[in-house]
Amino acid sequence: MNHVNKKTRITASAIGVLLGLSGALNHGIFEILQGNILTNGFFIEAISEKHRLWLYGSEAAFTIVHNFLITGILAVLTGLAIVFWSLKYLHSKHGATVFLSLLILLTLVGGGIGYIVLFIPTWAFATLINKPLNWWNKTLSDSIKKRLSGIWIYCLVATVLSWLWVMQLGIFGYFPGQSNPDIIMGIVLVFLFLTVVLACFTFICSIARDIEEHK
Repeated sequence: MNHVNKKTRITASAIGVLLGLSGALNHGIFEILQGNILTNGFFIEAISEKHRLWLYGSEAAFTIVHNFLITGILAVLTGLAIVFWSLKYLHSKHGATVFLSLLILLTLVGGGIGYIVLFIPTWAFATLINKPLNWWNKTLSDSIKKRLSGIWIYCLVATVLSWLWVMQLGIFGYFPGQSNPDIIMGIVLVFLFLTVVLACFTFICSIARDIEEHK
């Protein structure tokens, strides 16, 4: 393809990798650890009481496969497929469509629920990787585009770190100076919301950067 918005692609790929890893690490592996036993329905706790590291560290998930071992294996394989696709083919003709399909599959095989609020905007912005950014070019003034363009990489780093912190909190529930699980759960929700806001802002910065580079 002749037209590739490289910074938008990098942003979508980076977040896509993290989404895939969260499905595999925060859910799939712990579901496998529960062994070859039946689930008690469609909604499950990926981390059993035996492996739980804090009160609310259960990592809720949904699965159409009523077996923890098989669900976990599918979640890990699908998560790794998302990582691979995000790195290699997200910019291809049907890259964003396959990306969305894999994320939906991950959700159906125990890969988690909470990350849905991040994968939807990530997929939406990923559809712009191979498209002209005319609307954005008209909407954003030249001065704003230059400013946003200059902070793109910093915003991307902040987004990545924020999501990694969400992943860590989900498993370990660790936050410096805090041991109250109810407060930590509130912190998890704050960081989840912050990550989504940062991701959307980072995509806008990447779009501004791509417009500047295409001049």
